[in-house]
Order: sequence, then C-alpha cells, then structure tokens
Amino acid sequence: MTDVVQEHDHTAPVSTPADWKTDQEVRWCPGCGDYSILTAVRQLMPDLGVSRENTVFISGIGCAARFPYYMNTYGMHGIHGRAPAIATGLAMARPDLDIWVVGGDGDLLSIGGNHLLHALRRNVNVTMLLFNNMIYGLTKGQYSPTSELGKVTKSTPFGSIDAPFNPLSVAIGAGATFVARTHDMDRQHMIKTLKRAHDHKGAGFVEILQNCNVFNDGAWETLTTRQNRETMLIDLEHGKPVRFGPDGAMGVVVGTDGQARVVDVADVGEDALLVHDEARPEPGLAFLLAQLSHAVDQPTPVGVLRAVSAPEYAEAAREQLATAQERSGPGDLRGKLVTATDPLGHSVRIRYDERGNACSKIRASSVCGIVVGRIILFLMRFRSSRSSMSRWTQRRTFASVASATTFEIE
Repeated sequence: MTDVVQEHDHTAPVSTPADWKTDQEVRWCPGCGDYSILTAVRQLMPDLGVSRENTVFISGIGCAARFPYYMNTYGMHGIHGRAPAIATGLAMARPDLDIWVVGGDGDLLSIGGNHLLHALRRNVNVTMLLFNNMIYGLTKGQYSPTSELGKVTKSTPFGSIDAPFNPLSVAIGAGATFVARTHDMDRQHMIKTLKRAHDHKGAGFVEILQNCNVFNDGAWETLTTRQNRETMLIDLEHGKPVRFGPDGAMGVVVGTDGQARVVDVADVGEDALLVHDEARPEPGLAFLLAQLSHAVDQPTPVGVLRAVSAPEYAEAAREQLATAQERSGPGDLRGKLVTATDPLGHSVRIRYDERGNACSKIRASSVCGIVVGRIILFLMRFRSSRSSMSRWTQRRTFASVASATTFEIE
C-alpha cells in the first residue's frame, strides 16, 4: 500500500479487499448471510477512496456486532443498542472520519431504537447497516422486533402477537435523508447500494435482508433466491416507472385513495405507473413504497427509496460554535471554578487546573459522596462474597475509586 491516488483534494492509499481483512478468525455459523455482507463491504472499501486509519466500524451486541473485529480499521464493540449514540459522538468530535454503524434488527430496533431514531433525525454523517434476519440469533432464537405475526420461537411458544417493525418505514418516519434496502444473496446489488449510502452526506440507512440459517433459515427465500427475484423484488430506479417481473409486466400505481398497489401493466398502461423519485423532499411516496410489502410473500422494493439533501448535524453544530466564539471569544476554563447542579438538585463544584483539565476533587452540598462511597463498598463486598475476588483486591479497587474522586461535605 505504497501508491497514492488523488481524489477530492485529499490523498487516499490504494488498497485491495485483502488489505481490509484482519487476522481474526471469522466466527459466524457456517452458511450465515453475514459472510456475504462482510465480503461485499471488503470489496467495496477500496473503491471508496478512504484510508483504513480514517475508517471506524461501531457495533452493539449481537451476531452482526462482530463486524468490527473483521475489518482492518479502527472499531468499537459497544454495548447493546448504543452504537448510533457512540457514532454520533465520534462524528461530532472527528468529522474527518469515515464512520459506519453495524447492527441487527434486535440491536438497532429494540434497545437501540431510541438512539437510532435520533441519529437519523439529526442527520449525523454516519453510514448505518441494519442486518435484518427477523430473529435474535446470538441468544439462540427469540423473536425480534421484525419477526412476523404468529412467529413461534423460544420466547413466543404460542406465536408472536407483536406487530413487526418495518425498518424502512421507521427510518423514513424519523426523517432519514437516505433510506435503502438490499439483500445478502446479491453481492453486486449490495455493493452498489452501500456505496450510495456511503457517498450520501448525512445519515445513510440501509436494511440488508440477511439469512440466519440456524434459527430462521429461509426466512427471505421467497424474495431473494435467484428463481424468485425477478417476480418478487422491485428494483427501484430513480426517474423511471416502477416496473418489475418478466419483461416488466408488473408495476406499481398509486390510486385515487392514496394507496400504492401492484398491477399488471397491460391492464393500466405504462403512463399510469408511479415514476420513482428518490430525491422528492416530501417523504410520502417513499413511505408508500416502504409499506408496499407487509409479508415475505408479497413483491418487495429494493434499492434506494429516498436520497435527499439536508444540513448535516456535526457541521451545523460547528457553525453554531464558531458563531458563539466570534461573539464571546474562545472559552477558557483554566483556573476557574464551575458550579453546576446534578439531577438530584445537589450543588456540584468542579475546579479546573491551569491546563484546563478537571481536577479530581468534587465538593457536593449533601451527603451524596458518603452514600455513593458506601454503595460502592457494599457492592464490592457483595461481589467478593460470590466470587474469587480477594479482600486485598477489593481494598485495592476501592482505594483506586476513592483516590480518583473525593467527595466532601460543605
């Protein structure tokens, strides 16, 4: 990787898919759709003109969350559902980085649903990949937020009664500026779709229909197998009538009732078909397309549903900061004592040293410090009574906590 190419006024090293591999053994179940997605991403990266040291993959918990281990970039394996929040902070602090979020339907739509919505509505400059296999795989086969009604699993022995999320509808409803869908059985379609998402300025959201061959095998085969794609997948193209099937015999129209439905083109004529407009500012038509299919036995749109321009969050925040500094000058915390109020209404004072770093001593106008200290000590003793933690280790750990933060009563 010694050659250098010039792109967009910056230098990016020439790389191959092999350069993006790590020395880690890929540990998904044999036949898992995640392998196909990983291969597609590795093949895509050299074409993006980005460097490995400026690329970050962030994940939460689940099978998909292993992804950062297998990409030879910076990465973070976070906690359940928090990948969008971590990525938001990183995008704010380091706008020069190329940031990806990877998660499953459970990770991003269940405990991570709140964080996903806010990252999308803020239009944070992050590319988000949601692997949708309609099941919790890592925890061995419980129903997920996208599992169909009636789904029998270990956690729903009588069948799920939860109406499933439609990931694209959720994203469009949150105001996402780029929304697309692809699947793990068509690598070239994945690469094309992921590149579009990456090149979009702002939050790019891609749902990837992915097979879990152990706990939900064949969940998408009515759509994604080679013999079914022509009649079941509606590949959207910007500016063209929405057609699919053999010789484009089927199409999509929007009726006078405002509903989108599948029709025979011969019955309505091509002029009656919906012309796809991914750049339409108003999201109604994109939402109609997202809602066109409610089950795996119905024709389902793939490709880019929505791609519009909007202010990017970190950039807008930097502009506000610059404006504030022009008015009041740059902030300087050196040698200052800052008083704030915690959520319980206690007065907290933090002193900064001459280098602008927060000092270790915190003075609280309550017995909060003593209470917290005693809680920590109790938890340490409780843990030591149930594990092999020695009293010496317990005292050392508590001493470290106490030395790091000192609570005093005023």
